[in-house]
Amino acid sequence: MQNGPMNILQVLIFGVVEGVTEFLPISSTGHLILVAKLLQVSQSEFIKSFAIAIQLGAILAVVVVYRGKLISSIQLWKKLLVAFMPVVLVGALLYKTIKRCLLGNNEVVLWALFLGGVFLIVFEMIYRAKKEVTEEITAISYRQALVIGLFQAVAVIPGVSRAASTIVGGLIAGLKRKTIVEFSFLLAVPTMLAACAWDLLKCGQVFEGKQFILLGIGGLVSFAVALIAIKFLLHFIKRHSFIPFGVYRIIIALVFWWLVK
Repeated sequence: MQNGPMNILQVLIFGVVEGVTEFLPISSTGHLILVAKLLQVSQSEFIKSFAIAIQLGAILAVVVVYRGKLISSIQLWKKLLVAFMPVVLVGALLYKTIKRCLLGNNEVVLWALFLGGVFLIVFEMIYRAKKEVTEEITAISYRQALVIGLFQAVAVIPGVSRAASTIVGGLIAGLKRKTIVEFSFLLAVPTMLAACAWDLLKCGQVFEGKQFILLGIGGLVSFAVALIAIKFLLHFIKRHSFIPFGVYRIIIALVFWWLVK
């Protein structure tokens, strides 16, 4: 395993992977951990923090795309706050356990990817949309927001996927597919900002100047790629279910299982 600092090529690869996977139901954190394994980058404190902080670039992409709704709707922010609270409580209580035992644990990631893929496929096969669904983000109720937030809290387990858990929670709560995808995008803003701020507050003081530069480069790359990924997913869901993502998760878990064993 590489024990030295990351190089620019590795940072660019991480940025692309983060930008592609952050908003798709395939787990960005899980992919970053597995890519680190392939690139033989050791799971140091910086790498673990890098996998969290690089998400700021992808979050900025959401802010740019949805800046109008984020600026104009106080009610939307209130509902995002309700959905945000469960993961705050879980994250605060289990931060040390997550950082020490879950992040960087290949077996946890692979099992979460595999079982999550199976769940997505089964869920889509049995899911039937309600006759009356919530079609506008502004019409989401506080109860629905809380349900989505509870599902998001499960995604503290790397490999589960924050996008997958919130989308499933939203569908169960009675949201239209496009509506929950967009709400999931927006919910990522407070969630990942808080995660990044908390981690940098805990660990940022031990990083060197060059490491912050690497974070910035990775963030810019993930921002550019995430803009494309957001548009892709919104277009994809118009004609497709999430079964292809479930199949992908199973395949990638099996492939990585073979590679890392």
